[in-house]
Amino acid sequence: MLRLEAVRYDQDGFVLTADFSLPAQARVAVVGPSGAGKSTLLSLMGGFSAPRSGRLLWDGQDITQLPPSARPVANLFQEGNLFPHLSVYENAALGVNVSLRLSAVEKARVLDALARVGLAGLEARKPAQLSGGQASRAALARALCQAKPLLLLDEPFAALGPALRREMLDLVEEIAVEHGRAVVMVSHDPREAKQFAQAVVVVAEGVAQAPQETGALFANPPEALRAYLGDD
Repeated sequence: MLRLEAVRYDQDGFVLTADFSLPAQARVAVVGPSGAGKSTLLSLMGGFSAPRSGRLLWDGQDITQLPPSARPVANLFQEGNLFPHLSVYENAALGVNVSLRLSAVEKARVLDALARVGLAGLEARKPAQLSGGQASRAALARALCQAKPLLLLDEPFAALGPALRREMLDLVEEIAVEHGRAVVMVSHDPREAKQFAQAVVVVAEGVAQAPQETGALFANPPEALRAYLGDD
């Protein structure tokens, strides 16, 4: 369980506050206007940004000062961040050990992750030899290899077409349920949030609001979300 306790981020006049807990093993969408701080919120959770004040707790333990690698969090970014000189297998293996020195058990774990995302047989390919969907799958496999209980998605499938994006989100949901992981996903598409998320965090006017049940939130959205949704 991740708790953001009176967290305040303040940089160059931009302020974001958050004070809430994430539901255990839940799928949570983060929505709000562009520039409101959705990616900043995930960056705080992942350890890539530090709050000016407040704490982040995991199961009651303070993780505020821990680096990203030491947190119970796996991150999947918009760019995927695949290394072009490494093979698909090696990119995924980085999620287990950045030295790429893996035991037989760890190698099997990487191969299993690649098979799980539909890349069996493509282990030797370089990122340039992959389609957009395959590259997204490779990045997801690396996140799975980290075996962390919380997966943060900062629109990693935004460049994909609607059908393929839906397919990738279905895969994330399936794997999250199978392994008991929580997922927090930034989304600019309300339909996507409705389909994927059990709860929604609205980020607007400098505040990341506490998660609310998806159906109830969209049935009666607060003013900030209603302005963002427009006629949708």
